[in-house]
Amino acid sequence: MKKILYPLALVSVSILVSCKQTKSTNSEVAMNTVEVIQKNNKEELIDSILVRKHLYTLASDEMEGRKPGTEGMEKATQYIENEYKRIGLKTFDTLTSYRQNFEYKGIKMSNIIGLLEGKSKKDEFVIVSAHHDHLGIKKDGEGDRVFNGANDDASGVTGVLSLAEYFAEKGTNERSILFVCFTAEEMGLIGSEYFGKGIDASKFVAGINLELIGKQPKTGPKTAWLTGFDKSNFGKIIQKNLEGSGYKLFPDPYPKFQLFLRSDNASLARLGVPSHTFSTTPIDIDVDYHKVTDEAETLNMTVLTETVKAVARGTQSIIEGKDTPTRVKMW
Repeated sequence: MKKILYPLALVSVSILVSCKQTKSTNSEVAMNTVEVIQKNNKEELIDSILVRKHLYTLASDEMEGRKPGTEGMEKATQYIENEYKRIGLKTFDTLTSYRQNFEYKGIKMSNIIGLLEGKSKKDEFVIVSAHHDHLGIKKDGEGDRVFNGANDDASGVTGVLSLAEYFAEKGTNERSILFVCFTAEEMGLIGSEYFGKGIDASKFVAGINLELIGKQPKTGPKTAWLTGFDKSNFGKIIQKNLEGSGYKLFPDPYPKFQLFLRSDNASLARLGVPSHTFSTTPIDIDVDYHKVTDEAETLNMTVLTETVKAVARGTQSIIEGKDTPTRVKMW
């Protein structure tokens, strides 16, 4: 619940009040000062309870594996839309809702896009993204048949929703931020490619994609890795901003998997946008990847929450317009 900060003038007293009243007022002022300090340090106030709620809702059996075109996907879409509305995000460009609707191979699909308008640089965009689709339900077999996709990528969508709330409350974004949940990533980056065809890429200064951020990497606690680290100076900016935080960002330790080209960041990177994916999962040994065992219970909530906090802090200077990453060089 958002704290209400009362202006100091409302708790100030006239010179005619008693000493007892003055002492009481001083205490109120001190308490309000603490609240102000806490409010200005919002990355520490990213609500772990809300993080858990987002994850467990999106990865529940009720969402039926979030396959495009299914009733479960519609439920997931409505959940994200309702959160955007609660947070107070606007619609993007000419869209009349948060949905960017299109059709692919006869399947009706939607990217879900919410806008937090910038102040002095509102025509420069930073995109924070994840994909909200997954593999649906197994056609046959016994026992659990739902591909819940908790880590892949309900964890990333949880990050998008948490960061939307964080930046909306913080209110220091000089650049506009687009919070996008792409559809049909599992079908070949379909949603992000569709989105990319309709934008002026020159106005997009950075892409922050979140994928598989719910498990501890082999680099240890409070660490994450970034795909395409050498393609722009985006990662170095993040590293600098994280200095002193106790959290570290590393280059992608799995170059042979070509992960830079396998998530939605690639659709924007091909347009020159410095768009990269944050991840924490040791993908080379993860036993739950694309399995029905990718359940919310298998994730580390501390890893997920701390990673969201690190992304908030690491990208702050880009969002506030102080740093601009170099454009991506694909080859």
